[in-house]
Amino acid sequence: MTHRVSTGLDVLKREAFSRLKGRRVGLLCHPASVDADLAHALDLFLAAEGVELVRLFGPQHGILGQTQDNMVEWSPFRDPETGLECCSLYGEHRKPTAGMLEGLDALVVDLQDVGARYYTFNWTMLLCMEACAEAGVDVVVLDRPNPVNAAVREGPVLDLSYKSFVGMAPVPVRHGMTPGEMAGFCNDRLNVGCALEVVGMEGYRRSQWFDETGLPWVLPSPNMPALETAVVYPGMCLLEGTELSEGRGTTRPFEIFGAPFVKPGRLVSRLEEMRLPGVRFRPLHFEPTFQKYARDLCGGAQIHVTDRDGFRPVLTAVAILSAVRELWPDEFAWKRPPYEYETEKMPVDILAGGDTLRLAIEAGTDPREIAGAWDSELIGFEKLAAASLRYE
Repeated sequence: MTHRVSTGLDVLKREAFSRLKGRRVGLLCHPASVDADLAHALDLFLAAEGVELVRLFGPQHGILGQTQDNMVEWSPFRDPETGLECCSLYGEHRKPTAGMLEGLDALVVDLQDVGARYYTFNWTMLLCMEACAEAGVDVVVLDRPNPVNAAVREGPVLDLSYKSFVGMAPVPVRHGMTPGEMAGFCNDRLNVGCALEVVGMEGYRRSQWFDETGLPWVLPSPNMPALETAVVYPGMCLLEGTELSEGRGTTRPFEIFGAPFVKPGRLVSRLEEMRLPGVRFRPLHFEPTFQKYARDLCGGAQIHVTDRDGFRPVLTAVAILSAVRELWPDEFAWKRPPYEYETEKMPVDILAGGDTLRLAIEAGTDPREIAGAWDSELIGFEKLAAASLRYE
């Protein structure tokens, strides 16, 4: 049964933008910044009486979602239809400059996150909060659902000595927060100190998956085509830190994975022996159209989630990495830097939030034992985050 949820944008629209009347605003948005009727935030802001939209900002993959591949920067431009300046926050600058914020009373953030620490939109939001605190500009976050529910957390908590653009706050991999909650947590715990207002959702329960909200799914980034992708992403993005393909360049990114040296039947037999919760694996071959092994035949598997409530994506990904390394020790390799603006630390380490995960896999530690070590970290985080949670 679906329950219609009103996002922060829906609430703002219903209130006739009264919170922003008489203010000059910037809007940080992307293709998924839509209301329940699929109207884009840009069009709604342009039509709002008493609100002056001055400037647009865009995160990784662009305001238009135009950069398909990962880690591809985009340049600022002027919107041909509105004439508005469109500032890139994934290029020369990831944090807004003073010039970008000049003349603004408020910066409105409306970005759909997917519930995983690696997804960079929350960190673009954090950098905007820091810049706005320095410039004396208010920040207004329009809240949206955590699509993989906000009731379950998993994975190691980030060690801040491994802070990077795929993790800038001490939160677990599957963090269990909405964008508005993350903004409040960062503002308080990282002492950002910006003038923050969160326009909360109505009708949202933290146990809801996205398809239980009644809201339309719009790709928040080109390789996040469906909710099923978001379900596996909190684990499978770890493969970006290896020389395994995480399925970019296929029609099922992050659900499909492998490499030319992988024998599908052998891999699936080993994974099935592990009896991981809520998941089955199917052997397959694939040829990515871009990214790793473009146009090369890869062997691998597809993840089939059979029980998304019981499924643990981070545990599953650790099991996959352990199995491939065990079966093909000479071919398995960690990706070397650079990765997401980090030039020294190993990509898998900044994704995991420390080197403990990599070292445990290299030592041959059982995946369930690795996951068990996260328990105390998660308990500590839950206590720390409790004051920032907005929904039951």
